[in-house]
Amino acid sequence: MDAEALRTFVAVAATGQFQAAADELGISQQAASKRIATLERRLGVTLLTRTPRGSRLSLDGQVFLPHARKALAALDQAERSVRPGSRPLRVDVLHRRIAPAQAVYRFYRARPDTPQLEAVTLGDENAAGAARAVREGTVDASFRAVPKDQVPAGISAERLLDAPLELLVGPGHPLADADRVRPTDLAGHRLWVPGIRPGTEWGAFYEALSESFGLSIDALGPHFGDEALMDALAESPSLATLVGGGDRYLWPEAHDLRRVPLHRPTPVYPHMLLSRTGDRHPVLTALRDHLRATGPRLPDDVWVPPGWAERT
Repeated sequence: MDAEALRTFVAVAATGQFQAAADELGISQQAASKRIATLERRLGVTLLTRTPRGSRLSLDGQVFLPHARKALAALDQAERSVRPGSRPLRVDVLHRRIAPAQAVYRFYRARPDTPQLEAVTLGDENAAGAARAVREGTVDASFRAVPKDQVPAGISAERLLDAPLELLVGPGHPLADADRVRPTDLAGHRLWVPGIRPGTEWGAFYEALSESFGLSIDALGPHFGDEALMDALAESPSLATLVGGGDRYLWPEAHDLRRVPLHRPTPVYPHMLLSRTGDRHPVLTALRDHLRATGPRLPDDVWVPPGWAERT
């Protein structure tokens, strides 16, 4: 049923005059009359009776009026619920221990007056799945690393969060006491990054990293979780993995694991903020500004896979 026709009917019922109702709605009297006539034809009843003093409700109009008011109130409430800024911003942070989740949390802490913010994880969805979720409205935004030529239509992608890679090793590893290491220094060492799946953006990233620096990255075997990975690193004199500089992993103090920054060049995982093109949610705008203002200071020798997006 036409919402504008309902609004016109309620306005005429309230004012008793077609002209007064038309003025209130910003339309002509002819347009108001046409809307009422269309509504009456659809319902098959007469809602308003014209008199020398204006218009009055028929018996059917009196019965219909409270229902029309309820319908308009429900419609107005539905519109307000999705108006930009009226609902929480829903952001996919990929994993709660890595850089995007930490950045969104810092944003929330820095803006105590920010409307509700909902952080979710889409699990194992790759970049294409995350972009689809953004486009369909399952989430408002998502952090993913994706080559710029693979960003789908209708999606804006901004590289706003670079996560420098670090080597994570146990105390018995030959590089455990190094202050920094170059990516080429890792050639010949066993790098274990469980959970890499073919066809994912992180799979493409590590493949490019391996090819660029002659590394051997092992993704074989089941991934039993972060705790099992930390246990394996602590026990091995040769095993190593790669983590983001802002990632928050926990392990027993006795493990004595070491984080060693990479440099010359510094590989970074280029998280891009995916959102619907033209999305005007004010919290999304504020999040973009926060990420631009608070991003980590990086050296000039940053490395990302060739052809991936430039820093925004």
